[in-house]
Amino acid sequence: MKRKGQHFLLSAKARTISLKQVYTMGEDKAYEMFRSLRWPETEGEAVCPRCGCCDAYDIPTRRKFQCKACGHQFSVTSGTIFAARKLAFTDLLAAIVLFVNGAKGVSALQVSRDLDVQYKTAYVLCHKLREAMAKEQADAMLKGIVEIDGAYFGGHVRPENRKEDRRDRRLAVNQTGKRQCVVVMRERGGKALPFIVRHEGDAVPIVRDRVHTLATVHADEASSWDDLHAGWDTWRINHSQAYFEDGACTNQAESYFSRLRRMEVGTHHHIAGPYLNAYAGEAAWREDHRRRSNGDQAMLVAGAAMASRQSRRWAGYWQRAA
Repeated sequence: MKRKGQHFLLSAKARTISLKQVYTMGEDKAYEMFRSLRWPETEGEAVCPRCGCCDAYDIPTRRKFQCKACGHQFSVTSGTIFAARKLAFTDLLAAIVLFVNGAKGVSALQVSRDLDVQYKTAYVLCHKLREAMAKEQADAMLKGIVEIDGAYFGGHVRPENRKEDRRDRRLAVNQTGKRQCVVVMRERGGKALPFIVRHEGDAVPIVRDRVHTLATVHADEASSWDDLHAGWDTWRINHSQAYFEDGACTNQAESYFSRLRRMEVGTHHHIAGPYLNAYAGEAAWREDHRRRSNGDQAMLVAGAAMASRQSRRWAGYWQRAA
């Protein structure tokens, strides 16, 4: 029997950064790393966020800069999701490493314990990182072979204690009305794009906007996807008979939902509601970069955070009022 190769996550190539390395590098090196991530075009030299001037006075005692053209004072995190930060740069980098190291995600409670910060601080920080990661999927257009599937989250109805008091939870009248459907469109060898809708069929207009007309779409036999035949070369698979047949399958989409379910059951426990889209986007990002080392993932997240504008939804130690 042919022996299977070692899984990538078990190899040394998957481990290129650790918390030990982060804290032994010191605050100065961590600060220089954030500078290079903020201003890669100038190799870490400060650029005024207000006027774009590349000449600035360095104020090393406060780790700030003053623009020579307009006099504006700014720091390396000004205007980013880390604006008005109170954590040290080593703690920010450590939080990012902790965040990417969890294959099924990491809970804010665990981050708060590992960094010795309030739960609210860790909760907001994790959501800011998810917001920055979502920028990568904002304008993506899928081509080639695209698999589409949907799964429902939330709206759990706890069964009554006694059998005679239990109701059929499959009936709409006995449901909470809080169930949400996550629909994922996943390009083979490419990106995964999740969206939150009420029912599977509601995602067809979104598919028209995000999937190229020359793409080949794979979906299951649910009637929600019958309209796909009008716009794409569509292959269907009946999961009650087979998971793969004549080249048709949605295994890549199912792999995404496997990760999202494990995040829900094993890590976060409750992801439905107003923040389901954030957790769905995180699962998609982890699927897209699952074969990259944790060091590369940390630099991708840190770079996305430094390139993102200040969050309008998450600010300070708790979320800003809507």
